[in-house]
Amino acid sequence: MAHNARCPWCGEDPLYVAYHDTEWGVPERESRKLFAMLLLEGFQAGLSWITVLKKRAHYMKVMDGLLPEKIAKYDEEKVAELLADPGIIRNKLKVRGAVKNAKAFLDFEAAGGDFSAFLWSFTRGETLQNNFSSMDEVPVSTPESDDMSKALKKMGFTFVGTTICYAFMEAVGMVNDHLTSCPRHLELKS
Repeated sequence: MAHNARCPWCGEDPLYVAYHDTEWGVPERESRKLFAMLLLEGFQAGLSWITVLKKRAHYMKVMDGLLPEKIAKYDEEKVAELLADPGIIRNKLKVRGAVKNAKAFLDFEAAGGDFSAFLWSFTRGETLQNNFSSMDEVPVSTPESDDMSKALKKMGFTFVGTTICYAFMEAVGMVNDHLTSCPRHLELKS
């Protein structure tokens, strides 16, 4: 693979390329942004990330900016409205899961928890630097994502299996999984 070649997973789609070049792997430490990303990763389960990326703006619009305070109050009428919206992934379990996750997030905060500090504790507060040269080397889960998944499930979260947690960790910069040939690998090495 040529040096300075961006990670191949984003292909040529301009939206996907922009996401790769500006967002993926950038450390995020704001609790509500982390919560929103975790929700989106859950919606992605079984699908490709580009599917969610193309619908992200619509999710933000119809789901109150993915704010847990708003989502936790969704009633059956709001759930039905969302399930009728072709602009999102209309999966009953995922939509209800978002409400459940919002409540779990708020319960955790109400008990004095710091969601960002909690999530980042699985990488000891820092970005784990990987040095993969090929997509084949990148794992789908790690002991850290296993632990995060178990802890989130214990707190009442759903759609937080270890594979979802690992994809989330990659997206929010808890691990640097840009390939070594990608310019972003070095840029995000802290």
